Amino acid sequence: MGKGRIEAFSDGVLAVIITIMVLELHAPHEATFSSLLEEAPPFLAYVLSFVYIGIYWNNHHHMFQAVDHVTGAMLWANNHLLFWLSLVPFATDWMGENHFVSNPVAAYGFVLLMCGVAYFILQQLIIRSQGPHSRLKRLVGRDFKGRFSPLFYAIAIALAFVAPAISEAIYVLVALMWIIPDRRIEGPLAQEPPGEPE
Repeated sequence: MGKGRIEAFSDGVLAVIITIMVLELHAPHEATFSSLLEEAPPFLAYVLSFVYIGIYWNNHHHMFQAVDHVTGAMLWANNHLLFWLSLVPFATDWMGENHFVSNPVAAYGFVLLMCGVAYFILQQLIIRSQGPHSRLKRLVGRDFKGRFSPLFYAIAIALAFVAPAISEAIYVLVALMWIIPDRRIEGPLAQEPPGEPE
């Protein structure tokens, strides 16, 4: 099975997710800067989530550049990833509307953790489908960022019940780790001649 449909479907779902998030932002009823500042928490939550969705879109795009065919297991793993990503708007809205208090901050971290786990599952299924000489495995390497991100999320979830501000800082830190597209895949693939086998 070709990869065009799974990429197009994923792109569409991620576009809808971003649209839902921005629709949750509400303009203040008063035309004053002070009323605008009252909307700062939901806006900041939106910015962070927009960055995360952008990171997933970028890395999903780069990962699928190393895919030549799609299996049924990969389709379901991709749907699993999209399911957790589709919960980002809900978690974002809850966290922003409640001004970053403990429970919503922990729930936001849980959704991010599950997104990371789902992405890892999809990546591993692609590698397994490509066999012992997997091109994606070679390009990803040891994947330190992918291995440490869930640990950071787990720490942030626990800290949310003690110091939500530290949890938020950890979410920002992980986003900063990933904000640059995955050069491990992008660079080498650009140098491969067209049609090179896996």
